[in-house]
Amino acid sequence: MQDIQTLKELLSSPKKIIITTHHKPDADALGSSLGLAGYLKKKNHQVSVITPSDYPDFLNWMSGNDEVIIYSNNIQKKVESLINESDIIFCLDFSAISRLEGIGELIKKSTSFKVLIDHHLEPEKFADFEYWFPKAAATCELIYDFLEDLGELSYIDIPIAECLYAGIMTDTGSFRHNSTSKKVHQIVAELIDLGIDNSAIHRRIFDNNTEDKLRFLGHALSEKLVVLKEFNTAYFVISKEDLEKFSSKTGDTEGLVNYALSIENIVLAAVIIERKEAIKLSFRSVGEFSVNDFARKYFEGGGHRNAAGGISYVSLEETVKKFQDILPLYQQSLKNINK
Repeated sequence: MQDIQTLKELLSSPKKIIITTHHKPDADALGSSLGLAGYLKKKNHQVSVITPSDYPDFLNWMSGNDEVIIYSNNIQKKVESLINESDIIFCLDFSAISRLEGIGELIKKSTSFKVLIDHHLEPEKFADFEYWFPKAAATCELIYDFLEDLGELSYIDIPIAECLYAGIMTDTGSFRHNSTSKKVHQIVAELIDLGIDNSAIHRRIFDNNTEDKLRFLGHALSEKLVVLKEFNTAYFVISKEDLEKFSSKTGDTEGLVNYALSIENIVLAAVIIERKEAIKLSFRSVGEFSVNDFARKYFEGGGHRNAAGGISYVSLEETVKKFQDILPLYQQSLKNINK
């Protein structure tokens, strides 16, 4: 890691700062963005949080949500102006510019000082300063570490702590993934000591289902789940008709892949979803089987060893066939992992 003193000096006087994160932000992406924004505003910086797309309604409670700028073609000039006038751009919870989709080129062309704070594998080299730790459980954990390294933990108040807790909780699978270290629990303990209601945060995120979302889940489990025992693999195929039938909103398919992975003896799980712009894939695995490598090699994606995403620009049917045709290449390695 580079010397943080350089960045500390840069932040010692008020700056125009952009914070951005990946397309379809999750709790870690939005929580780290709003948590960092809350701190920077306390230091009298002029801060704009820009997301490349909308995000689930169950994240709207986070402090600072009302000021988030959600990119669309209608506000392209405004976003371009903010980026061009910025002094620093913080890029959180993504390792490749392509994850920014519509605003990616604007960020790439910007001459502003770029800071990457991330925990995904194999980051693209685009930032002037990298705060990158792939063993971290969440980018929200890294924001806590970042403030600690700056000597600024005293600036964390309850709203900032709530944002950071939400990202750590979700990215660790409610503290069940093997990334949940002693350090993670220590950070969470500090956040709870500040006075956050951790149970309320859990309810806001996980207990806000719509009737349509639950009916979609039932449909997916009963009609769309494919189990290939010979490959220790299970996956869902979700068409645009499925999404339309249940009035699917952003976030409604989140977590679906985990149901496939929860099946006995399943090592590789996937969700293949037909979106307007492309086919989106989400992968999960257990043990040493790297879905990061799998997604990078075949689906222009990546992420973590046991959680990754990808994209396909052919039809849904062709994408599913490609996925199925790849599995025999990994049959032995999928069999050799003891779940």
